Amino acid sequence: MYEQPGIDVRADGAVRIVTLNQPDTLNAFTEDLHEQFVSLWADVEADEDCRAVVLTGAGRTFSAGGSYDDFEGRRVDPARRRRSLRLARRLFDEMIEVAVPVVAAVNGPAVGLGATVTTLCDIVFMAEGAFLADTHVSVALVAGDGGAVTWPAHTSLLRAKQYLLTGDRLSAAEAVELGLANFVVPPDQLLAEATALAQQLAAQPPQAVQETKAILNQHLRANAIRSLGYGLATESSSHDTPEYAAWSEKLRPES
Repeated sequence: MYEQPGIDVRADGAVRIVTLNQPDTLNAFTEDLHEQFVSLWADVEADEDCRAVVLTGAGRTFSAGGSYDDFEGRRVDPARRRRSLRLARRLFDEMIEVAVPVVAAVNGPAVGLGATVTTLCDIVFMAEGAFLADTHVSVALVAGDGGAVTWPAHTSLLRAKQYLLTGDRLSAAEAVELGLANFVVPPDQLLAEATALAQQLAAQPPQAVQETKAILNQHLRANAIRSLGYGLATESSSHDTPEYAAWSEKLRPES
């Protein structure tokens, strides 16, 4: 249990503090970290003493999203692309199905898939200076792996269109104002305040908390039934466009 090398998990009573622990790569979701993160939620479910989770990132970033090292690989290798998108679907499903509440402690930028992970959490704390940005479209990808499902559920459809179509950043205060986060706190208080709320949730009757969360997540499930499959399919198609090839070329190291 909890043996993912890129993810640190420690217990604080009935709360598990989960830290994406690859600060040298800005906690970007490489294939390895992606797989570890998906597997993490089965470990959480198997932990009978766990009543809530706090999710944060090591270093100065919550998560930079997808790993740039994988861009070219997904473009030229259809099998690798399919594997990546299957993981994206499993990540979405695991996070909305995990029974215990998940409190995000967004310590720095949450970009792309990092922003999607944030919006899949149940309560979101953001440090002053942190921001959200779903930059899929800016790198020639359809925002199909969850953002187009979660953002309209938390804010308005018009606001979701504004930020998903532009990739513009949302400051912590703006995220709270639009409904994509709950609290903005000083960075040195972030983890303590997120953990305090997680402890409050952990002290509530577990069946009542967990089934209420499950009911509320029916809204995300309904959105996912309508649009997640289409989103993943069209995101896959993005990898074959000339615009994506040009972006991937920019990232290729010079020989």
